[in-house]
Amino acid sequence: MRIAVLGNSGSGKSTLANWLASAMGAGLLDLDTVAWEPGKIAVPRSAEAAAEEVGDFCSRHENWVVEGCYAGLISITFAHDPLLLFLNPGEEQCVANCQSRPWEPHKYSSKTEQDERLAFLLSWVRQYYSRQGDMSLHGHRECFATYSGQKVEVTAKPRLDPPAPEVLAWLR
Repeated sequence: MRIAVLGNSGSGKSTLANWLASAMGAGLLDLDTVAWEPGKIAVPRSAEAAAEEVGDFCSRHENWVVEGCYAGLISITFAHDPLLLFLNPGEEQCVANCQSRPWEPHKYSSKTEQDERLAFLLSWVRQYYSRQGDMSLHGHRECFATYSGQKVEVTAKPRLDPPAPEVLAWLR
């Protein structure tokens, strides 16, 4: 089973991807770890290097979950025919998720540093609906529309405990 999860910051991608990977016993790739230079979240990696790492990950694992807000990197997974889940729960839910987000040690050196960047993150989340490009609603809709494989747009927070029937269906 291979699953690609796409959506806005705060849409629940990481929570869902972690749950799916655990339930499947699958490899997990958070695209933030390949889109940015290690230890330098504000310094982007070259598009070629990031794309190569995504392709390598997908090729190395029989079962995997890849998650992120980078439509271009998600589209690299399409060569492996994943189920594409587009999380689109709306601005209010994304903001609420960001405000209750646990510390992400792979992105920030401390919870304090993460909290200091919350205002920027919330602004970024809100701009998703009006900006253009790879990390926008427009870019995500385009990515979703062009994928010819199995795909689902998820507009409400998926229930994971206990898992909703539609969540369990994604594992088949």
